[in-house]
Amino acid sequence: MKRSRYSEEQIIGILKEVESGVKVAEACRKYGMSQWTFYAWRKKYQGMTVSEARKLKALEDENRRLKRLVADLSLDNAALKDVGIKKLVTPAARRRAVGYVMNRYDLSQRQACRVIPLKRSSCRYEAKPDGNDHLRELLQAFAAARPRWGQDRLHVLVRRQGYLVNHKRTERLYRQLGLSLRLRKRAKRGSGLRLSSVVPERPNQRWSIDFVSDELVTGQKLKCLTVVDDFTKESPGILVARSITGEGVAAFFEQLAATRPLPEVMVCDNGPEFTSAAVDQWAHRRNIKLSFIAPGKPQQNGFVESFNGKFRDECLNEQLFFTLADAQDKIEHWRLDYNTVRPHRTLHQRTPLEYLQEYENRLTPKQETMRL
Repeated sequence: MKRSRYSEEQIIGILKEVESGVKVAEACRKYGMSQWTFYAWRKKYQGMTVSEARKLKALEDENRRLKRLVADLSLDNAALKDVGIKKLVTPAARRRAVGYVMNRYDLSQRQACRVIPLKRSSCRYEAKPDGNDHLRELLQAFAAARPRWGQDRLHVLVRRQGYLVNHKRTERLYRQLGLSLRLRKRAKRGSGLRLSSVVPERPNQRWSIDFVSDELVTGQKLKCLTVVDDFTKESPGILVARSITGEGVAAFFEQLAATRPLPEVMVCDNGPEFTSAAVDQWAHRRNIKLSFIAPGKPQQNGFVESFNGKFRDECLNEQLFFTLADAQDKIEHWRLDYNTVRPHRTLHQRTPLEYLQEYENRLTPKQETMRL
């Protein structure tokens, strides 16, 4: 419906001008409207106040909306009764029902998918030939010969037979065939030292580490290993890569060891990278204690979780990463700014490096006194 150029207040004002003695023709010429429009207004709004005209307009809009809503619901209800929604279990049956409703009731695809209901992407899907029958037989044969081998090892056997198949297809067929192994209950990994609730008293006494995920503009995944000193809130480094293994974690901390002292304790979760043999052996060589938090308790690693929130809010959500090198440069620039420029409320609005410098300045007189 075309909207009038004049509001209800303006219309009532025009009518009052005519009532006060202004001729109809002059009012129509002044406000750029026809006499038919004026008489239609007078028939509709004569004798009304502005508030009454507003209420009338609101009632008309509500009435129009309700009529349209009732018409749509009636059409949807008729379509549902016609197709019998309880019988539509599979996506293929729902796709056929969408096509029938579109032709029978002259509905758009969007509206028909809302009535059935069905995702529009599923409605447009066209099934392709599977062509995996021989691969299924091969997987069943391997699984029968090696009943305790899982999908990963069976995938290796399939590749040895000359099949250039992705591991995701192997896993999908493996699950479809019902070959999944019954997982044995894993023993809980105990932590020899649990210091998450203890406040550190000096720099490099305890670091907290964790992973943060993001992606490039191309959709490729990024993984960031974040590290924070629980005492100074400094970030010693952030490792940015497509993927990070336990060996990568150990190598990253070896690089840090060349430029700065390593901590006495590292707090981390029970992720496979941190519980790997490579990290465990490296920590043993460096005489560093790994303190694992309880599973499902990220609040026990609160220092790095807080840092990750700032990292995501101030860097990851604000930047576009075009390449891996671009992401590494931008994240390193943010880390340096975090350490040297950004004030921290818990450090009394000082930067981590300022706080560290003040700590060292306080510590120097004490050391000299002890020497004397």
